[in-house]
Amino acid sequence: MNRSYAKTERSFGPKSGLVLLSGGLDSAVNLAAAVACGMRVSALTVDYGQRAAEREVESAVRLAGRYDIRHDVIRLNWFPDLCPSKLTGRGRELPLLKEGDLDRRDVTLESARAVWVPNRNGLLMNIAGALAESRELEAVIVGFNAEEGATFPDNTEACIEAMNELFKWTTASSVSVHSFTTQMTKREIARLGADLKVPFDLIWSCYEGGKSRCEQCESCLRFARALKSL
Repeated sequence: MNRSYAKTERSFGPKSGLVLLSGGLDSAVNLAAAVACGMRVSALTVDYGQRAAEREVESAVRLAGRYDIRHDVIRLNWFPDLCPSKLTGRGRELPLLKEGDLDRRDVTLESARAVWVPNRNGLLMNIAGALAESRELEAVIVGFNAEEGATFPDNTEACIEAMNELFKWTTASSVSVHSFTTQMTKREIARLGADLKVPFDLIWSCYEGGKSRCEQCESCLRFARALKSL
């Protein structure tokens, strides 16, 4: 088992939490880690108009069912009109990459800019924080990782720290935000998932929402590369 996770598991403070569950690798592994810690867990999936929304919801429903936890879906039908992005605009082409591009910062920065959704993670964590407090849950669990944190500032430990400072003022119970995987690569997350027996077949890691993964978007390529390390 990943050493950094094992240390976190022993010292993890919150006894209950709401997992922001997209149905992808990172959130699925964070769900499994929270369950392994003995937390009282429920999950939330947000449809903010992303191309893969229905597939993500389907995946999240199956994962929540596998772990026998409560799962809610919130739909923000108005969001794409206010904050358009290639990730939400179905008429716009997504950047297509090759596996070798994943280690090219110029390419991944361009890919990140194309699918950037303004304040998405901030909005999702705030919604989850409100729901967590209303249900007397101590924490919001997010699936962040070091790889995407290099190009997405809202996927970092610094973002979590900022949100925790905000929650001191905006939640009466001082809900906190945590992630088991912030400092891990996708390969490390996949290995942790294997240790925790995460059902990888239930995961949807693709920006598109077709019948099968496109295998060419950055999300698909990172997921495929991570599974190769098992």
